[in-house]
Amino acid sequence: MATLQPQKTSAGYFTESFGRFRRDPVSMTALIVFILICLLSFSAPLIAQYVLHTDPNKIDLVHTYEPPSPAHWGGTDDYGRDALTRVLFAGQVSLFIGFTVTIIQLVIGIPLGLIAGYYHGYADDVINAIIQLRNAIPTFFFLVLLSVTFRSFVGTPWGLAIVFGLLDWTGETRAVRGLVLSVKQRDYIDAARVIGARDRRIMFRHLLPNVMYIVLIIAGFDIIGAMLGEAGLSFLGLGIQAPTASWGNMLNGSLENFENAPWLVFLPGFFITITVLCIFLITDGLRDAFDPRLKE
Repeated sequence: MATLQPQKTSAGYFTESFGRFRRDPVSMTALIVFILICLLSFSAPLIAQYVLHTDPNKIDLVHTYEPPSPAHWGGTDDYGRDALTRVLFAGQVSLFIGFTVTIIQLVIGIPLGLIAGYYHGYADDVINAIIQLRNAIPTFFFLVLLSVTFRSFVGTPWGLAIVFGLLDWTGETRAVRGLVLSVKQRDYIDAARVIGARDRRIMFRHLLPNVMYIVLIIAGFDIIGAMLGEAGLSFLGLGIQAPTASWGNMLNGSLENFENAPWLVFLPGFFITITVLCIFLITDGLRDAFDPRLKE
């Protein structure tokens, strides 16, 4: 008697996509470097205590502006504080802002984009009106105004992340809406409606995976934009306030000492540059992997 062979199930959308991503050496290298930067930043207390044997806030006016040495691997700043230790602790703040802003923007932007694109009509008009009203106010001007008015709140990592997130969700909504308007016209969406699938299932099970690649691209740019935005505000003295260190305010505070202590500019600048480059490469790899039009 012939035995029945078990049928092989095809890999799911996300499994196939991550498989393609893992086969991209450039994106995987960038992901490894980015993970290493995150591990160094969020392990800063352990590294400072057991490896560098320093305190990021310890002031030593006798050893100011010392170049890199075995005692201070990244040199010291104008207060005699260890620069490398402060850069690692500052990475916690900058990365926290980048990730938190992105999560807030995606949580707001994706559902609104799905609703506007899927239902169209009145819902689309209302959401677009809100977007137009928000975009009528220049983001940077709004940030400066809020930073001056509510400095004690915006000058904290949580406060700045919330403000960034609530101001810049419109890009996600418009991008998702535009793709949903196109994808919802396809036959498999009509088939899902015919068999009785609910609107929520159609939006999150059938439409969202087909716009995921653009969501990943926007998420990558959101992280970069939040980090660079914080650096820009800190450059104007309106971002994260001392004594809390971020890559932005460290870079701002070191520019006036570039001639006699260039390492103070190099360290935060290096971490910002490498982190932004890695996110760009990761985002590009995820776009190629998740775009259903680019399947092998």
